[in-house]
Order: sequence, then C-alpha cells, then structure tokens
Amino acid sequence: MSNDQNLPSADLPSKLQAIASSVQDAAQACQGDIIAILSLLRQLERLHREIRDGVFQENLPDNRQRLYSLLRDIESEGGWPYIERMKLQAFLNNLLTEESEKNDLTSHNHHNLRPDDSLGW
Repeated sequence: MSNDQNLPSADLPSKLQAIASSVQDAAQACQGDIIAILSLLRQLERLHREIRDGVFQENLPDNRQRLYSLLRDIESEGGWPYIERMKLQAFLNNLLTEESEKNDLTSHNHHNLRPDDSLGW
C-alpha cells in the first residue's frame, strides 16, 4: 500500500453519491431501450475491472497488519465487490414467465368475451 493512503478522503462519500446518482439518471434515461441499458451495464463492468486491475491492485497491503485490516473491512462491510452477470438461464426463465403471463391474460380475456346479441349474428 502506498504511504498509508488507505484512509478515504473526506469528500469520498459525496463523490460516491454523485456517481451513484449519475448512474441512476443514465439508467432512467435508457428506460425502454434494452440496448442502451446493456451498454450502460457493460461500461460499469469495464470501470469495475479497470479499478480492480489498476489502482486497487497497486494499493494492496504490503504487510500482514494491513492485510488483516483490509480483510476485516471486507468482512464487516459486506464482502468483496462483484458485478454479477445475469445468467442466460435466468434471462430465459424471466422471458418464459412473462410470455406465460401474457398468454394467460390473453386467454382469460378471450374466455370472458361474450358475443354481442344486439348484432343479430
């Protein structure tokens, strides 16, 4: 680790909140455009990888005490940061569930329709 710079800067929480707000705004702007949402997720994954493989690895602990401190923080603050990819099987299950619900609704509406006797057919 470089010169005990493991203490977060005072304005880090506000910077992180600004980043989170920007990402949420971008996600809302992509509403209804699955390709744009996918692009946003890919960008976030790239940023995660760049930070992990760059500045994070460069600042890994260089002694046991700092390693223990890092591991204690990881354990107490919720584990290792990870961006999970949606599994294709889960995506297909969601799609099938939505199709099934749509078909059930269409079928239900079709069975509830009554012919209009006033047409004389």
